[in-house]
Amino acid sequence: MPLEIVAVPALSDNYIWLVHDPASAETVVVDPGEAAPPLAAAADRGWTITQIWNTHWHPDHVGGNAAIRAATGATITGPAAEADKIGTLDVAVAQGDHVRIGAIVGDILAVGAHTAGHIAIHLPGEQILFTGDTLFAMGCGRLFEGVPADMFAAMAKLAALPGDTRVYCGHEYTVANGRYAVVAEPGNAAAQAALAEAERLRAAGRPTLPTTISAERATNPFMRAASPDELGARRRAKDDFTG
Repeated sequence: MPLEIVAVPALSDNYIWLVHDPASAETVVVDPGEAAPPLAAAADRGWTITQIWNTHWHPDHVGGNAAIRAATGATITGPAAEADKIGTLDVAVAQGDHVRIGAIVGDILAVGAHTAGHIAIHLPGEQILFTGDTLFAMGCGRLFEGVPADMFAAMAKLAALPGDTRVYCGHEYTVANGRYAVVAEPGNAAAQAALAEAERLRAAGRPTLPTTISAERATNPFMRAASPDELGARRRAKDDFTG
């Protein structure tokens, strides 16, 4: 049976992801910025949370760690390079390491840029990718601890994954990202169509995620940047964009 993935809205615009494996009855919480919403969502479904996966150290992604572990005994896994900033980690992982939910294996990808030790978690057999705040639908994370070359390398690493990989990221930023994307690449019809669809979904109160790697190759101005310099210029422009 395939994994079941539920988007749990939290804070102002975060998504916490609940990932349930029916075969093993394991449930993972990805990037819990707070505890109550994922605990309630799991309880509503009769799921028992057994693990937490963190992509990076920012409080809106780890703030629920301690309370969820206290309530469930869940094991917390996150980036080794940020273990000093995530005091709740039980297991520290880096590029080339693996996580598991039941019999399903996930690969750890180093994608430092938004934060220096940021990781993504790729479940190749399930065509699933959790990107935290590195890759968004039609966007990328701000460069708080990295430089444009770091994000350019991260985008290239993620773009190389199979196109039908479903991407689950940490925030509902798609409409705002899309409004910049159609300015950055005014001739990009795919980005225009993706923005229109995102606006339709949000007007209906629905998430715009997951996206896919193939969609991002076609619409994301940061993944489509030809060089670190171009990515950097686009990131600075997006930081100041008010459209």
